[in-house]
Amino acid sequence: MLRYLAWVLPPPLPHQLDVLGRVHDRATVAAADGGPPPVVIFGLDGVLFDTRPRTLRILREYAEDVSFDYPDVAEGLRALELGQVHPLLSDTLREGGVTRADFVRDVVGFWHERYHADDYVVHDEPNAGAAEYVRKLRGVGCCVAYLSRRDVPGMLLGTIAALRDHAFPVASPGVQLALKPDATLSDDAFGRAVIPQFAETGDVLAFFGSEVSSIELARASFPGADIALVEISGGAPQPIEDLPVLRDFRSA
Repeated sequence: MLRYLAWVLPPPLPHQLDVLGRVHDRATVAAADGGPPPVVIFGLDGVLFDTRPRTLRILREYAEDVSFDYPDVAEGLRALELGQVHPLLSDTLREGGVTRADFVRDVVGFWHERYHADDYVVHDEPNAGAAEYVRKLRGVGCCVAYLSRRDVPGMLLGTIAALRDHAFPVASPGVQLALKPDATLSDDAFGRAVIPQFAETGDVLAFFGSEVSSIELARASFPGADIALVEISGGAPQPIEDLPVLRDFRSA
């Protein structure tokens, strides 16, 4: 499994500490009030988990498949590092020198067949501090909800295994997991149907996501919640007014 060490990351910025501390404090007070337990919603891909190792694993498998016939392509893909993996696969392939249209199409097809599958989800790495922070919220009595565009038939077992293996609360009271019922449902339709429903289970105190569309829907659905965008790769996400951007979940 491809790993990188949290200690090479720069210290968390003050606004990250402020957001994480405030959400924990709010959860502690709300859980002690005796009413319905408060809820904090976390995305999975790009929020609690870094999916770039999954992509690297798949690209290196492709490199092995074509290493005899196309050694230059294989060499370029094998040389890719975590920081060269981008949200768009075509940008990642360009980093590895793969730009010829027929190769790009072939790699994209190979990647797509594997990326959305149980066997490859387990290669994701937890975001720094993520498991500890989720456990901390659960420990004060907060309900935790995991929200993902992954689909149940192809990715449920791998998702549960990854959460369990990395010590996230899972498969227990006070923990919810919301995945798409099947891969054919569009991401936007799934978000519109599911996100507002979380308010029926308790007071949603916070929403941590990696997609602008889900962030905007959460803002409309939970006006009193702390909403934050998580950007693991340290890129420059589309700015949203008054929206804090976190790199990870380290609170110290």
